[in-house]
Amino acid sequence: MGQRLNTWQSGGGERLWLSRLVRAMEEASRPEVRALPCEAAILQALRAQLAQPVSRYPYAPSAFSLRN
Repeated sequence: MGQRLNTWQSGGGERLWLSRLVRAMEEASRPEVRALPCEAAILQALRAQLAQPVSRYPYAPSAFSLRN
């Protein structure tokens, strides 16, 4: 979880990043994985990160825009 991938910033990397995200979400949604306990410190750190304003995270410009 501490690993940060920046491969999404390159053209073909977007699909790789997205496919890894989907795979991780599918894994996390499995009943046997969801039944496992999670440390309170991990949940607290996750809640703190999600509470941050979006503007704090520098995202690369999207290939899509409202002008298209």
